[in-house]
Amino acid sequence: MNKKEVQIRRQILRERAKASTTKFQREFRRSLVTAITAAFGFLIALVWKDVITEYVNAITKISPVQSQLISALIVTLVGVIGILIVSKLGVEE
Repeated sequence: MNKKEVQIRRQILRERAKASTTKFQREFRRSLVTAITAAFGFLIALVWKDVITEYVNAITKISPVQSQLISALIVTLVGVIGILIVSKLGVEE
């Protein structure tokens, strides 16, 4: 190989490395945003869990096990509806 071919190959390798690095940075940012969003969602869910539990306990005034069951059913129903809505939004993109 002569000097010109070596320079061309080096340039090609640099461009590939740069493209690969750019792609990695994009994917890393996307994953980081997803993780942070999930963390905030988890925090919100924990707060609402307490609110729903207190509300169900106040309404039912029956044994703690039955109020926890009702609370679990309500949270499950809300969660499933939320998942269905988010899934539909993801498909439309």
